[in-house]
Amino acid sequence: MTRHIVICAGESSGDALAAGLVHELTHLEPGLRYSGMGGTHVRAAGVETLIDVEELAVVGLVDVLVNYPRLRRLFRHMCAHLDATRPDLLILVDYVEFNLRLAAHARRLGIRVLFYVSPQLWAWRPGRIRRIQRCVDAMAVLFPFETEIYHQAGVPVRYVGNPLVDRVQPPRVTIHERLGLPGDTRLIGLLPGSRSGELKRHWPLLVETVLRLRQTHPDVQFVVSLAPGVTRERLTALAATKDLRLHFVGGDAATHSLMAGADLLLIASGTATLEAGLLRAPMLVFYRMGALSHAVFSRLVRLKDIALVNIVAGSRVVPEYLQKDARPDRLACAAGNLLDQPQELERMRERLERVRERLGSGGADRRVAQMAQELLQHGQLQDGATAAPSNRD
Repeated sequence: MTRHIVICAGESSGDALAAGLVHELTHLEPGLRYSGMGGTHVRAAGVETLIDVEELAVVGLVDVLVNYPRLRRLFRHMCAHLDATRPDLLILVDYVEFNLRLAAHARRLGIRVLFYVSPQLWAWRPGRIRRIQRCVDAMAVLFPFETEIYHQAGVPVRYVGNPLVDRVQPPRVTIHERLGLPGDTRLIGLLPGSRSGELKRHWPLLVETVLRLRQTHPDVQFVVSLAPGVTRERLTALAATKDLRLHFVGGDAATHSLMAGADLLLIASGTATLEAGLLRAPMLVFYRMGALSHAVFSRLVRLKDIALVNIVAGSRVVPEYLQKDARPDRLACAAGNLLDQPQELERMRERLERVRERLGSGGADRRVAQMAQELLQHGQLQDGATAAPSNRD
């Protein structure tokens, strides 16, 4: 009888992680059947998707409240799928609140659960560890310092490393070649995010920032990275761009070319900052959330820095502009000052070296696949199985 795995990834970054895991697990355990929720990456990997990540893309309390009826319907759909199929293993990739609830349902059905990408318990809401204790059979974490949290709570855990180390490599084609521009053209990359709420708050901010920089640095070209599902038309509907003469690129390869080749990035806080850090890309990180979400978040968060690139580096290696500080005048002024001081850009690149050092070697996809294989074959993690090598401090 064909063994069945349900995979649940709730946004574009999780979709890519889940696909890498499926590719590796297919090599280790040929003949498995996969179904669940995800996007283009998991579909290409052979997963039958019942729910697309585009239906799940919400951020912040207000977005969640507004979309709660739809999210509840999708959650019930996944619960019904577990009820009907009773898979051999449920693999949950990030998308924490939705997936922890699904884990609880799976536990009631006696289904094994592997959770890939730990919620940031070290940053806020550490009490979630109790929910994880009750319904997760094994946790795969991306950062070595996360393992101690789970060891103390008695949750089987393994540090697998960060899959971005494998996926983010120096590009073969430069961004100047892709755009047909002279090699000495100065470029600023614009990365507003991927989710609807982020785009609504960030794209008008970036448009106004570009207008200001056009006045002070008319020679600079601006390149927009389009996340999966984001189109030029969608951005234009949020803020007109016809007079800005922007370039647009999409896909991982082109985005990594932009990160590696731009003089500076204006980038929304998220996983993309870590990708940029691995390519030593000078950047200004910004983020805006809704007023209600920020009021709650600011009371719960326990970190001084929120950008992953700074958290991994262990200090603020790139500037952060959050909420009221994320203003066009401040971003334009900071960007202009950096463009006028190439030595500062180079110093930022040097500081970013520690990001790749701290993330260690590659192989995360294979290590998570091995965890899934152990759960399939033995029902639990096996002592002495392969773990990621330790990182340098």
